Amino acid sequence: MDFTSGGGVEGSEPHNNQFYQCEENKPLLADMSESNNNTKLGAGPCKRSLHHCSSSGMRYKLLHEGDIQVCVVKHPRTFLSKILTSKFLRRWEPHHLTLADSSLTSATPTGYMETSLPYSSIEDLQLLSWDNAPKYCVQLSFPGGTVLLQAANSYLRDQWFHSLQWKKKIYKYRKVLNNPSRWDVALKEIRALVDMALTSPLQDESIHQAPLHIISTLLAENSNLSPQDHENIIVAIAPLLENNHPPPDLCEFFCKHCRERPRSSVVIEVFTPVVQRILKHNMDFGKCPRLRLFTQEYILALNELNGGMEVVKKFIHSMHGPTGQCPHPRVLPNLVAVCLAAIYSCYEEFINSRDNSPSLKEIRNGCQQQNDRKPPMPLRLLRPEPPTPPPATILPLSTTPSPPHEILVELERNNNSANTKRKGGPTRGDSEPNLIDCLLVSPAVNTLSIQLPAQADRVLGCFALILKMLSDYDDWRPALASLLQPIPFPKEELKYVIQRFAEDPRQEVHSCLLSVRSGKDGWFQLYSPGGVACDDDGELFASMVHILMGSCYKTKKFLLSLAENKLGPCMLLALRGNQTMVEILCLMLEYNIIENKDTQLQIISTLESTQVGLRMYEQLCDRQRELKELQRKGGPTRLTLPSKSTDADLARLLSSGSFGNLENLSLAFTNVTSACAEQLIKLPSLKQLNLWSTQFGDAGLRLLSEHLACLQVLNLCETPVTDAGLLALSSMKSLCSLNMNSTKLTADTYEDLKVIPSVLKVL
Repeated sequence: MDFTSGGGVEGSEPHNNQFYQCEENKPLLADMSESNNNTKLGAGPCKRSLHHCSSSGMRYKLLHEGDIQVCVVKHPRTFLSKILTSKFLRRWEPHHLTLADSSLTSATPTGYMETSLPYSSIEDLQLLSWDNAPKYCVQLSFPGGTVLLQAANSYLRDQWFHSLQWKKKIYKYRKVLNNPSRWDVALKEIRALVDMALTSPLQDESIHQAPLHIISTLLAENSNLSPQDHENIIVAIAPLLENNHPPPDLCEFFCKHCRERPRSSVVIEVFTPVVQRILKHNMDFGKCPRLRLFTQEYILALNELNGGMEVVKKFIHSMHGPTGQCPHPRVLPNLVAVCLAAIYSCYEEFINSRDNSPSLKEIRNGCQQQNDRKPPMPLRLLRPEPPTPPPATILPLSTTPSPPHEILVELERNNNSANTKRKGGPTRGDSEPNLIDCLLVSPAVNTLSIQLPAQADRVLGCFALILKMLSDYDDWRPALASLLQPIPFPKEELKYVIQRFAEDPRQEVHSCLLSVRSGKDGWFQLYSPGGVACDDDGELFASMVHILMGSCYKTKKFLLSLAENKLGPCMLLALRGNQTMVEILCLMLEYNIIENKDTQLQIISTLESTQVGLRMYEQLCDRQRELKELQRKGGPTRLTLPSKSTDADLARLLSSGSFGNLENLSLAFTNVTSACAEQLIKLPSLKQLNLWSTQFGDAGLRLLSEHLACLQVLNLCETPVTDAGLLALSSMKSLCSLNMNSTKLTADTYEDLKVIPSVLKVL
């Protein structure tokens, strides 16, 4: 049936002569006049109901499709046609209708709905209800007739009515705001569109997103707007952005405004709540990277204000909140993602010159072909004068002066790898390109400095300071430490962040200083003397070692790692009087970490060259003499300490004579802690240890697992040990009886402990 033909108006009498148009049914443009259609539907006694579209009324879900009864009434032109269209001969057809973007269509295009009903042909929408029958209908008037849609109840009828009304309005606004000739009129239409979305009784994500997409398309097609028009449009759409993310094109428009007018009032008044919502609720910037770009440009705009970084600092504080715990878990990951992306963009030209991959800007501009790309740009890397070489007794470091390096990149298409040719340096193969690999250019470069443009340097400084601000919040520091593993770039602010990690006593924070996996350097390696990020003669490295040794890393494994990879830096810092490094060298000698006699003599010479080293080495010699006396054969084979004994009591007892024969030690129901492990590892013959109902924890278990290889029976009942410490027992191959009752042992750890070859008995 054709819905576009013209015709007269049906003239049958309704039950009620008074009817009202919906308040939403207003003209779109200012020059469109309101038409009062006094058409009366001849559908029997009925009434057209007044419908208020207030925000406090009923709420409906936007319909996109559904089943409904359809009847079409053509305007009668002859007496016979009037009889045929009377209510007694009227028939209803079931249809599955789809509310498309431009028309109302049926899944079965037959009968009344043989052709689609365009929204542009709908002149009026009314709600109808009969007094003498439970029929709830929506009337759609079109030239030449009327379409009746009958729903099962009044709620469904109203849902269809509002959904059709919304589709019709949105379709008209798309037409009206497509290339407008007068922007003052277009601004009025944008405000009317926003008001319609805010007052609509429909609840759906598209209710607010559809107007935003219409406006973003309008702005994308009209880039020559004046700054005042920009601000007027932003202010007009601000209410829609309170609970919705801006679409990508609108983000691009906001970015442009932040770059061109950073001191505009809308940056603070309009963009601030939008960015706050993005940081609080965004789950993945990868799905919409322009949200991240907009957040980045907004922060840079704040930095351009008179207050500069003070304004940025207040914004970061507002995102964290006044309490000690931030209530929004997504704020920190989103802020870090924005900062790292901004930092990456500063080095983007350098990174792209190495791997020849298209830059973010080129991807946005569609320039991805090889012949469109610029030739690789030589980059000069500068480093300061090398430090004074250490004495010959210390393991030599690579400190040979070398001229500044100039890097030229050539791409080999046949094996999809980038080869770097260095002038004055050996060739180094590239792996998967990332920020770390691209900055670690040469092992001989102690401090890397890349000359950046002034704008890139300002961006780098801004977001490096934000990372510094984030590290000052105690509740954010653990997550921040895990997110920054590691991102080395030559900025003093980042060093401050790592210093905060090194000072934090929580293990989950300072453990992130170590490498994530084997073969991948962490902050600990990068800031060691000779590392690419070290510019302070190893002071930060010493702080890292101090905090790691003070927690659960005072183990043979950690000392072995230092001896294999960082013995030279440790000896150099010990030579300069660093007390932590002196202690490290003493522990290496005490635990027999160093097997080479010449290296042992070098360590001893280093210790004797400073007063603090000489004093600690003399104390080590005294402890070794006491240990020999303690381990001398003799003394009891079984020993039980009285209840309430402490770590000091155990140390005093073991220093009173020889305990070389001690095989069975009971510390049950005493007050000893993990600190007594330092004394227990001195007992070479110990085979049975009872720690029932003590405060012996994970740190002590790690130490026992490395030094008491002959231990056979261990009772940990009612101790505070956890899976982290119990897993260390898997290396004790002689252990045959283990009591872990009333501990925090989990099923997974129990399965892991079954690797012990002896009979494992959990009592």
